[in-house]
Amino acid sequence: MTNTIFSFIPILFLIWLMVKKNSLPSKKALPLSALVLYFISLIIFKQDPNLVHANILKGLLVAWTPILIIGGAIFLFKTMEETGSLKTVTDWLNTITENKVAQLMIVGWAFPFLIEGASGFGTPAAIAAPVLVGLGFKPIKVAILALIMNTVPVSFGAVGTPTWFGFSAINLTNTETLSIAVKSATIHSIIALFIVIIAILQLVNLKKILENAVFVVLSVAFTVVPYLLVSFLNYEFPSLIGGSIGLIVSIILAEKNIGLKTNSDRKEGQNNNSPITIKQLIKATFPLWGTILLLIITRIPELGIKHLLTSVSPVARFSLGMLGDFSISSSLVVQIENIFQTSINWSHKILYVPSLLPFALISLITFRMYKTSRKDIRTVMNSTITKMINPTYALLGSLVFVNLMMMGGEMSAVNNIGNILANATGKYWMFFASYLGAIGSFFSGSATISNLTFAGIQDSIALQTNIDRTTILALQSVGGAFGNMVCINNIVAVTSVLSISNKDGYILKKTVLPMLFYGALAGSIALVLF
Repeated sequence: MTNTIFSFIPILFLIWLMVKKNSLPSKKALPLSALVLYFISLIIFKQDPNLVHANILKGLLVAWTPILIIGGAIFLFKTMEETGSLKTVTDWLNTITENKVAQLMIVGWAFPFLIEGASGFGTPAAIAAPVLVGLGFKPIKVAILALIMNTVPVSFGAVGTPTWFGFSAINLTNTETLSIAVKSATIHSIIALFIVIIAILQLVNLKKILENAVFVVLSVAFTVVPYLLVSFLNYEFPSLIGGSIGLIVSIILAEKNIGLKTNSDRKEGQNNNSPITIKQLIKATFPLWGTILLLIITRIPELGIKHLLTSVSPVARFSLGMLGDFSISSSLVVQIENIFQTSINWSHKILYVPSLLPFALISLITFRMYKTSRKDIRTVMNSTITKMINPTYALLGSLVFVNLMMMGGEMSAVNNIGNILANATGKYWMFFASYLGAIGSFFSGSATISNLTFAGIQDSIALQTNIDRTTILALQSVGGAFGNMVCINNIVAVTSVLSISNKDGYILKKTVLPMLFYGALAGSIALVLF
């Protein structure tokens, strides 16, 4: 009983620090919560000190994956600002339509949907949010919209990783995995329109949405219908294909002014921008389409590039003493095994994690294309480093916190929380299963990690309650996706890119209600359909 109570304390302490009246920013709240959890692990849970310290070190190392991704994304967009390509893109979007609802649907919905399908790792919000701010939307509102919007495609993000890899720890047939994909996509597709409207309401009023309702419905439909159809055949490409079709159709609809109130957002005396040529547009959008293209090329195994970037066979190995055994492969995959003489291991794919490729490489090519001076390049680098100071502290604290919460296997704090929730709900677990997935994403910032962590317990609950396992696992997948709304890592990522300070708690308050609403709908849909 004591362990169960103390399992909740670090979470409640973290939430209190971030939402109290004089809230602490995540760069302070997360390390403080991790420190409290450290003492609980040693004193209350009586965990092996070596294992505790190994998990802390692993957390500090794993944190550099999101740190480098966020840093790469910021570097790319500072590059676009410095070269002027971002201004060209925003000017072009204004030539497509000045309708704010259409801009939000194109840049805030369809575009990130496509990026999530190709990459994941929090890149959709990092890429789309600055463009929306460039169009004149308020940064804090954009951050909230980006977090709420980036939910539907997440179950199939990074070429389906949360589904095919996230459930790899349990024994599933290919048919069962495909069934999970179909059920996940069905639930997401039904909820999509509701969640889009909730997100848009952060930036425009209901009257404007109703005036442009036909466009909103068509934009959502042309994204989620192919997304759903593909899920019947494949669990890797629903988001990638759905996002691609949705983006193209949304742009065409906006250009043709279909479903939009004409000139509904034109300001009096506003001058039209100078026409932007196709050549200018291709050049200006290169950082965007170049990033997506490189992500796709490096993530589809059939193209043969992915293997070249992810080979783990070491070409060099040496001991770091108590720290463990270090190795590096020809693909620059670095590993440390047996950390502090435990079974804890860490690895990092330098070329595969979206940092050097695509962000840094695409930025360097962009500098070359625009003949950027060394002085301006240094300005971009210095600005990026400055922007990364606060999120680095937050992410280091976050990943240490996550690792300590998850350590201990069946006796871990995370599993204690999960078991309490399951026992409290019994046969009504279907209404709550998705929230357990959301808890996993809240901790880790990853639907994949959430699925890896909770798939076993969800499967066990399904067997105990005689509920179809693929339905419960689909709800886990959906929860892992909508948990991204409240995930501290994602909040830190989007606020860092938009240079928003000390608003993490405020954003969390604004996203928690849509998150709860998403879960309630997901459970109801599963009960009716499955």
